[in-house]
Amino acid sequence: MQKLTKWACAAAFQSVLVAASAASAQQVPEGYPADYKAIVDAGIKEGTVNVYSPTDSEQAAGLIKGFEQAYPGITVKWNDVASGAVYNRVVSEAAASQVGSDIVWSNGLDLQLQLVKAGYAEPYKSVEFDKIPEWARYQDTAYSTTIEPAVFMYNNVVFKLTPPKSHKELTELLKANASVLSGKVATFDPEKSAQAFVSMENDVAHDPDGFWALIDAFGAAKGKVYSSSGQLREKVLSGEHPFAFNVNGAYAIGWAKKSPNLTVVFPADYTTASSRAVFITKNAKNPNAAKLFLDYMLSKPGQEATANAGLPSIRNDVSADNYETINKLAFGKLVPVKLDESLLEGLKPTKRGAFFQKWKKAVQR
Repeated sequence: MQKLTKWACAAAFQSVLVAASAASAQQVPEGYPADYKAIVDAGIKEGTVNVYSPTDSEQAAGLIKGFEQAYPGITVKWNDVASGAVYNRVVSEAAASQVGSDIVWSNGLDLQLQLVKAGYAEPYKSVEFDKIPEWARYQDTAYSTTIEPAVFMYNNVVFKLTPPKSHKELTELLKANASVLSGKVATFDPEKSAQAFVSMENDVAHDPDGFWALIDAFGAAKGKVYSSSGQLREKVLSGEHPFAFNVNGAYAIGWAKKSPNLTVVFPADYTTASSRAVFITKNAKNPNAAKLFLDYMLSKPGQEATANAGLPSIRNDVSADNYETINKLAFGKLVPVKLDESLLEGLKPTKRGAFFQKWKKAVQR
C-alpha cells in the first residue's frame, strides 16, 4: 500500500511537471509581440475559458477545437444561452458578485453594446485590432466577428411568380398580388429575435420609406412572422410560405447548397448584414484565457473556423466566405450594422415603442 501511495504521488508529480513543461514550451503565435507569452502562460495556468453565447456549441465546434489545439491545457466551457438571456445573466451575475462568463459572444448587437456602455465588459485592445474593419470594433472592447446578410429565400418549385430582385420589387410584388400571396410570405419577428430587430433597424436607417412600404405591403398580404431561422427554413421548404425575406443569409446559403428547391437572392438595391459581437467580461475569473480566446476568434485561423461553420468572416484574408465574397454576392451594396452607439437608440423606450407600434399596425397584430 505504501509503495502504491508513493507511486501515485510520483505519477501526480510527473503530470504536474509535464503540464508545467507544456506551458513553458507554448509558443507565441506568429506575428504577435514577444511579451504576449506572459498572457499565454497565465492563460494556461488558469486552464479554462467560460463562454456565454446563443451560438450553439455544435456550430462553434471548429472554433473550440482550433483554440484548444492552439493552447493545450485550456478547456473551453461553452454555455448555450439565448441572446436576451445572455444580457440578463451577465447583469444578474455581476450584481451578485458571481461572474460566470469570461467571454460573451452574441448576435444581439444592441444588447452587447449596452453591456459595454454599462461597464460589464473589460477593455482589451486585441492583437488583431488592425485586421478588424473600423465599423466592426468599439472602444478597444467589443468586436464584431461575422457577416450575416439579410436575404430573400424562396421555394423554386412552389413559388410561381417572377422572383423579386430588390426590396422595391418585393414591395410591388406584394401589392400587385396580395390575394395570391395571402399568408404565403414570411419573415422574422423583431419582437422575438434580437438579431432581426437590429437588422431591421439598419434597414430603417438606410431606407426608412422603403422599409415601411415593404412592411405595409407584407401586412396587407397577411404575411407571417417567426422567431428563428430554423422555422423560416421549414416553412419555405414545405411550401407553406414559399417566399421569405430578411432571412439570415449565413444559414440560407448553406441550406440552398443542400436543397435544390431553395433559391437565395441578395437584394440588388442593398443588403443589410448583421454580426455577432464579442467582449471579455468585467471581473472575469479567467481574464488571460479570455484574452487568448478573443484574439483567437479574431485571428485568421479563428475566423477560418467560424467561416467554415457557416458564419462568414469579417476578414478578407480567409479562404472561406468573408466580407469581400459576400459583398460581391450583394452587388457591392452590403450595408453592415456598425458597432457603434447608434445601436443604443433602438433600446430607448420611446424609439423602440414607436418602431413596434408602427410594426404591429402594419402587420395587423
